[in-house]
Amino acid sequence: MTNKVVLPLKPMTRERAYTARPVPPEAFFICSAIFHYLGPAFAVLLFARVDVLGVAWLRIASAAVVFAFWKRPWRLFAELRAAEKRIVVALGFVLASMNVCFYFAINRLPLATVGTIEFLGPIALAALGVRTMRNLAALLLACSGVFLLTSVRISGEPIGYIFAFANCALFVLYILLGHRIAATGGRGGVERLATAMVIAGIVVTPIGLRSATGALLDPKLLLAGIGVGICSSVIPYICDQFAMARLSKATFALMLSLLPATACLVGIVLLRQVPSLSELIGVGAVIAGVALKRSTDD
Repeated sequence: MTNKVVLPLKPMTRERAYTARPVPPEAFFICSAIFHYLGPAFAVLLFARVDVLGVAWLRIASAAVVFAFWKRPWRLFAELRAAEKRIVVALGFVLASMNVCFYFAINRLPLATVGTIEFLGPIALAALGVRTMRNLAALLLACSGVFLLTSVRISGEPIGYIFAFANCALFVLYILLGHRIAATGGRGGVERLATAMVIAGIVVTPIGLRSATGALLDPKLLLAGIGVGICSSVIPYICDQFAMARLSKATFALMLSLLPATACLVGIVLLRQVPSLSELIGVGAVIAGVALKRSTDD
């Protein structure tokens, strides 16, 4: 017969407690931004062969399928209260409309122009959250950094600007509605996001499926469409939910200025692109602005 030795459980040390701290919201933004810029790489394969509406449908539908298999959102939808259902349905319509307007815009205007117009909405939200001179300084720093990082050219079809500004307004609605569902917590928000994405897929199918038929019969194009959906509408939106659960709307809107800065850094690290002096100053201004705003929140 052997004697059993019972080892006492050690209390969590300060070091272990420190490592158990939640992931900072900035990390979710960086992850979101990296995948946000991988999506267009897949979309390049599609635009030459698939109509704009078809590309939008492939992005939304593939994301909807991923969320449907992962979260089974119809079960959650049946349990939601009427007010919660209205928010989720509204978010679904916003996601569908926003993505369609975005692709119509970039099909007619330079991507940098569309991206800068899109950022006008978050700037307005961030400005509404300004309460102190320090917050105002943070906003001005971030805006000046984005201006240095983006090269806006007034060119393209006039209707493209209509789609670009529509996308901007819808992006603001996405932030507002996204914060409403994120109030249930990161995981609860992701479940509601999954429901909204399935609704978005249903909304866009009548106008987009026919344009995507050719891609459905081509394995290479189909995989590219799935890549766009995962990189542009699954991973970034999930990261947004975990960030929104811990940030105010104004702070979240300001931190969106990290997107062009991250794009520049990705180009440096992965593509070995040499940034100009103005781009380096822009990255520094954005990081300084976000850091200043975060220091006022802590």
